Amino acid sequence: MTALLSVRDLSIGFGAGESVVKGVSFDVDAGQTLALVGESGSGKTISCRAALRILPRTAQIRSGTITLNDSNGSVDLTRISERQMRDIRGNRVSMIFQEPMRSLSPLHKIGNQVSEVLWLHRGASEAQARKEVLTQFERVGFPDPQRAYDSYPFELSGGMRQRAMIAMAMVARPELLIADEPTTALDVTTQAQVLGLIKELQRETGMALILVTHDLGVVANMAEQVVVMHKGRVMESGAAAPILTSPAHPYTQQLFNAAPCIPDENAVGIPMSDEDMILEMKDVSKTYTMRSSRGWQGERLIHACRGVDLKLARGKTLAIVGESGSGKTTAARIALGAELPDPGGEVLFRTSATEDPITVHHMTRAQRTAFQRKAQMVFQDPYSSLSPRMRIQDAMTEPLEIHNIGTASEQRDKAADMLKRVGLNADMLKRYPHAFSGGQRQRLSIARAMMLDPQLIVCDEPTSALDVSVQEQILTLLENLQDSLNLSYLFISHDLAVVARIADEVAVMRRGLVVEQAPPETLFYNPRHPYTKALIAAQPEPDINRPINLKLVALGAGSPDSWDDAFRLTDSVIPSLVEMEPGHKVRCHV
Repeated sequence: MTALLSVRDLSIGFGAGESVVKGVSFDVDAGQTLALVGESGSGKTISCRAALRILPRTAQIRSGTITLNDSNGSVDLTRISERQMRDIRGNRVSMIFQEPMRSLSPLHKIGNQVSEVLWLHRGASEAQARKEVLTQFERVGFPDPQRAYDSYPFELSGGMRQRAMIAMAMVARPELLIADEPTTALDVTTQAQVLGLIKELQRETGMALILVTHDLGVVANMAEQVVVMHKGRVMESGAAAPILTSPAHPYTQQLFNAAPCIPDENAVGIPMSDEDMILEMKDVSKTYTMRSSRGWQGERLIHACRGVDLKLARGKTLAIVGESGSGKTTAARIALGAELPDPGGEVLFRTSATEDPITVHHMTRAQRTAFQRKAQMVFQDPYSSLSPRMRIQDAMTEPLEIHNIGTASEQRDKAADMLKRVGLNADMLKRYPHAFSGGQRQRLSIARAMMLDPQLIVCDEPTSALDVSVQEQILTLLENLQDSLNLSYLFISHDLAVVARIADEVAVMRRGLVVEQAPPETLFYNPRHPYTKALIAAQPEPDINRPINLKLVALGAGSPDSWDDAFRLTDSVIPSLVEMEPGHKVRCHV
């Protein structure tokens, strides 16, 4: 049987430098899923981009062939004209990119951008395209497809934008889908549903899938064939089952050892003590008003947060988990004073156990300046959080300059010391951000947040864009910094395995509400709420014998009015957060 896509002896280089992809070969058959696995910089993405001829200008395909086969014959994608290539891109071969904000036009509505595929390749009318796109939006998990269709990219969360990218790639039903980290920005329930959707489309259309990922749990649930890459070379390849059960190459074994997972042992969870709370959120709600794109329709109220009550003890980690749009980041922004809560909500910050709390949203100018030194944020995207026009030294010393701390030489010395603390070299200060890998940029973001010696750091999905080995390093770094400096973390994540490792308390949010809260040892082994159960069931594990239970995921991640009577909530009827056992709260009807 002839493979749908055949890559042979592919080598790619930049300028006069050494090749970054060296002699890579693999095949993918129609209807088959091939996983390309490896850490950042291993050559996975550039090998896939070569198939669509969307490499950077300085890149050269130095050797090899990339052949697309079907019933009409074979075509070498490296040698056909650009006009022929345009007929293939987005039509016969589609690609889901890792960074949706860079891949979507900021000037056009999401619906129009996805419909463009059908206009160009299928000749569909505007009405036909709109109908198909809305159906696709519903299938990829948009809670309100019509709203998403009429929104601009900046009006959607990162997870929502990634769903739009997935819909755009799949709406034309391509023969081959190349998915470059398609679920990194998605919460685990949406990830499970999207993976299930891709499998369903494969069964319906015979579509082949090349899955570029660092998540071995996703590989175990999706792939028939696996190719492990490292430094541009193939380290190990073959059927998924033997590689996942008994990897032969030391690098593959290293990847498995670094993969986070929810531990099997059950322990007794210890709730946070009320003695020394650095941060308290009391009855915090946030409502946005959204204008309709149609003049005859009224404004809509979007409840991002509703009645959130959270406490973070000094030197501890409070994790907030939930799907995109659940209100996690909004709650974090309110905690930092970047957003105002609705009237009646209050955020208190204590510099020390002996001092009176400061009300974050009613501070004087002097109090706000002091607060900004004590509370910092590490953002989800290490590529966007550093200015590409500033050297690392300037980016690191900027906070000290703003707060008039130290002389220029003292600022440089502190920047060098902070780089060493996060595992980088001081001689990197003169470089620009583009010279660093994703994991190094995230270390730089952490180092920059540490420059003002904060007490509280809000980590907004700090590891979601990182491969497993780098993720392990960042988590270890955060733990070491917390132990040595008594830092407090408000940790936003959708990865329960990461949360199980780092958190002292976990709050699960859905539709702006905290639906369950407990220490991780309690929450993961005695979940009560259907949404929490869905989150745990959706967590992919690197074990082919433990596939994701999509029925359980769909039950909890579905509409809240479909939950059991004890947990059901609507816009008008919201159950209370009830303490079921010491430190374990569940939103339910008593």
